Order: sequence, then structure tokens, then C-alpha cells
Amino acid sequence: MSSRKSRADRRVDLIEAARRAILRHGTQGVHLNHVAEEAGLTSGAVLYHYPDLSELLVEAHHAGMERFYEVRVKRVARLSDPAEKLVVTIRSGLPVGPDDPGVRLLNELGGAAARNRVYAVLLTTLYDRQVAMYQSILDTGSALGVFSLTGDSVVISRNLVALEDAYGYRITARHPVIGPDEAAENILSYARTVTGNTLEFAAN
Repeated sequence: MSSRKSRADRRVDLIEAARRAILRHGTQGVHLNHVAEEAGLTSGAVLYHYPDLSELLVEAHHAGMERFYEVRVKRVARLSDPAEKLVVTIRSGLPVGPDDPGVRLLNELGGAAARNRVYAVLLTTLYDRQVAMYQSILDTGSALGVFSLTGDSVVISRNLVALEDAYGYRITARHPVIGPDEAAENILSYARTVTGNTLEFAAN
């Protein structure tokens, strides 16, 4: 039992090492020895747990993506007000700063998606799940009379995810006047217009 736990822990460590290697060398430039160096292991030890390096890289990308769906869904699950849920969801989808490793990892994945079908599927799946996440909040708010939507909730949700992506990229590209707070306020400005709600939780 303990050996299985030990192996599971080692795989988690390798996923984290792969994430660091991807950020350092890029999705297309990372090699087995890079992951081994980050993990403090031999290449053979890495291959013992992951005989196929591409599988490890996919798991590293998937683990990095969890923050942008699973973690956000859990975070708002305890909230009852759709307006507060919307504000928290918008804010939690942005980088905390230009060096945010999770968003930088997504940027790497996006750059490689055109040449790698698996990466493209990962990104498409994440996008669709994020759209569904926003749509659930918007539809619930509309049904409760909290929101007065100006258009189709799917279209609004797609726009919110697109704004997240665009502002996230600008933040990681170190735009001089667009930081996390400015980006959040700009997205919330759009959200206020399309929901008819003041979203007063924006200042919290």
C-alpha cells in the first residue's frame, strides 16, 4: 500500500517537474532530460513512471488547466448569489500577475495546439467547460430575476471566456497599463451591460 502511495506521489512530483520544464523550455522544446533535471532524477527514473514522455506532458498541461475550471467551480459552489458567483468567477480566471505560471502554461499550450491534435483537444475542452460554467451562472441568475440578459447566454458566456483569454495574454505580456485589477474591471464592465446588474461585489 505504501509503495503504491510512494509511486503515486512520485508521479505527482514528475507532473510538477514537467510543468516547470515546459515553462523553461516551451512545449515544443522540452525534452526528457529537462524533466529529469527539474525532478532531480535520472532520465531512466522518469521513464520508469512515464515510459511515454508525451503522456507526462499532457498530464502536466491537464493539471495546469484544472485551476481554470474545477477549482473555480468549487470556489463558487458555496455561494448562493449569482451576481457574486459571476464576479468571483471573472476575477479568478485572470492571471495574478505577468509571471503567473498557470496562465503561462496555457499560453504555451495555445502556441503548440496548431501542431498537436491532443493539445488542441485539451484547449477546446477547457474552453467549452468554461463557457458552460458561465452559462450556468447566467441562466440561474436570469431565472431568479437577478440578471436581465441582453442576449443569448451562450454568446455572452463565449464572450466572457474570450475576454478572459485576451486580457490574460496582455497581462502575461506585461502590458504597461493592464494588470489583473484593470482587466477584471474591464470584463466586469461588459458583464454589467449584458446582465443589467451592478455587480456590486466587484469592489470586494
